[in-house]
Amino acid sequence: MQRKSTSLIEACLSTGIGFGISLILQIVILPKIGCHVSLAVDVLVVCIFTIASVIRSYWTRRFFNYLHVKGILS
Repeated sequence: MQRKSTSLIEACLSTGIGFGISLILQIVILPKIGCHVSLAVDVLVVCIFTIASVIRSYWTRRFFNYLHVKGILS
């Protein structure tokens, strides 16, 4: 069984890596499709999606841990 704090740390680390990748891709790709925004807007958008990703990843992990503990996923 994985502790809740370990689930959160893993989710944050994984999402942190995704944050960097997403920010770089957004800075490169958006101007190529005609969407020119400031770096501050780029960072804000990536932050919003990053928070959503951490929550999604954490709750998905906790759900599967619950299923494992209950013996549904043995």
